[in-house]
Amino acid sequence: MKAPLLSVSDLGKAFGGLQAVAGLSFEVPAGCIYSVIGPNGAGKTTLLNLLAGIYRPDRGRIRLAGQDLTGQPTHRFAAAGLARTFQNLQVFFNMSALDNVMTGRHLRERCALLPALLHLPSLARAEARCRARAIELMQRVGLQAWLDADADAMPYGALKRLEIARALASEPLLLLLDEPAAGLNATEARDIEALIRELAAAGTTVVLVEHNMRLVMEVSDHVLVLDRGRKLAEGRPDEVARDPRVVEAYLGAEGPAATAATEAAHA
Repeated sequence: MKAPLLSVSDLGKAFGGLQAVAGLSFEVPAGCIYSVIGPNGAGKTTLLNLLAGIYRPDRGRIRLAGQDLTGQPTHRFAAAGLARTFQNLQVFFNMSALDNVMTGRHLRERCALLPALLHLPSLARAEARCRARAIELMQRVGLQAWLDADADAMPYGALKRLEIARALASEPLLLLLDEPAAGLNATEARDIEALIRELAAAGTTVVLVEHNMRLVMEVSDHVLVLDRGRKLAEGRPDEVARDPRVVEAYLGAEGPAATAATEAAHA
């Protein structure tokens, strides 16, 4: 088994009397597509916010690539190799699509203050490198038709991909995807599935939170099921889909999600 890129041990976070995440431990191997599922209120978003440094845990440890990041600010997580997208789009609508992606390069493209103030050639070269990489990433996620577009002119599905391209611009070791298929039609969801597979195959480890159970069961290497902030089940997609506790607590024995998960598990 591959060494874990992400290691979480005894993680806990409470808001007042509500225990949003309680004693959670798991490991994500490098190159893995690791999905986190659970009903609304299960603690999925809280977990992602903890993993990104947006929330400080009450207890437990978070290690990324061997580095203990527990309690560190978000920029420390980013510098260590973490990037994320959001359930609700976090796009700069007053900028072009290309400029949105270029903002994700700030960790990788560094220019000293003096060249910037004097507009020296080194600044122009850095800008050209940044733009070229942003174009490459937009093409990689299937946005070549939107290279010259303003973000506010793009359809919802394209904006989902734009946010992924911006996250990739920082060259992350670990990419957190928060419901990337939410609001997409079946064709768009299949395209997102293919993109996630491509990213993992290229070496980016993915932690995926998603309600589209067919996508989760087909794309994931490993699935973690949360229920009220605690681990309910964990394992391969087919194992999780057959777990009676999962069917009862989340999928629903007769619900469409259970049908999708079971079909995918037997495919």
